[in-house]
Amino acid sequence: MDDPQVSIIAPLYNESETLPHLVTRLNTLMDRLSLRIEVVLVDDGSRDQTALLMQELALADARYHCVFLSRNYGHQIALTAGIAAARGSEALFIIDGDLQDPPELLPDFYQKLKEGYDVVYAVRKKRKEGWLKRMAYAGFYKFMRSISYVDIPLDSGDFSLISRRVANVMKQMPEESRFIRGMRSWIGFRQTGIEYDRDARLVGTSKYSFKMLRKLAYNGIFNFSEYPIKLVTRLGVITLVFAVLYLIQTLIKKYYYGDVPQGFTATLLVIILFSGVQLLALGLIGEYVLRIFFQSKGRPLYIVREVIRHQERQADYDTDPVSYQTKIAPNQPR
Repeated sequence: MDDPQVSIIAPLYNESETLPHLVTRLNTLMDRLSLRIEVVLVDDGSRDQTALLMQELALADARYHCVFLSRNYGHQIALTAGIAAARGSEALFIIDGDLQDPPELLPDFYQKLKEGYDVVYAVRKKRKEGWLKRMAYAGFYKFMRSISYVDIPLDSGDFSLISRRVANVMKQMPEESRFIRGMRSWIGFRQTGIEYDRDARLVGTSKYSFKMLRKLAYNGIFNFSEYPIKLVTRLGVITLVFAVLYLIQTLIKKYYYGDVPQGFTATLLVIILFSGVQLLALGLIGEYVLRIFFQSKGRPLYIVREVIRHQERQADYDTDPVSYQTKIAPNQPR
């Protein structure tokens, strides 16, 4: 069997209710298109029946290539595992497994690839989510674009189609705190966007908690912006200027008016101001140190427990800490 032209990558975490609907729509799409397509499903340590359903699917349909991670590593790492496992010779189509990203848009994305674009990302015209969440997303993307040293398009998520050469570059990027959409923008090449209406989740609830969204936002800010560390410098300069002005005011009052400002309130104000600035500076610097600490460990980004592809099972995979591509462990049959 020839290698697939396009790989569709979908990370899954506790999506046993959604998976049958996803498979139905993917099968309809693949039957309709003349492209050679494989589907790479990545189980991110699910605790429900998702892994079992994936096993049955991969053993029954050779178009499905299923990767099972050893535990829950998070959405961005699961995408990374999918990119490493995908064999699409022309492009990789990245979608969410909850069907908020309609796979039926593949032909539109692929057409842009044929026009010479290496990255085709989706731009959300409308979100079917609560107003508070919509406002938070909009605020983050505008803030991120204003401070980032790479051009990250507004309201564009991981839903995208990337060429094989972009995928190969991403596989060589070893950062532990990953922000896929930022990495995609940093790589460059010709990029364009396609607008679409983001659907609501078909069933169940979002697996992205507030804590996970905050971590993702931090990864974007600290990995693709110099603003936090420059903010520390600016705060230091501002507080230094404030201290010098306060000193000058005190000296003038002492030598010209014979009056020195007294009182507990003024002293307390100065202590609180400077202490707050110092703690903020330490916190921002700590975020960089934390990322350096985790990166310096040199651990693999993820460990693959099992891979099922083309009615064959490959078990006990690990991860190459250099290239971050899955490989078969010693003494394991292919």
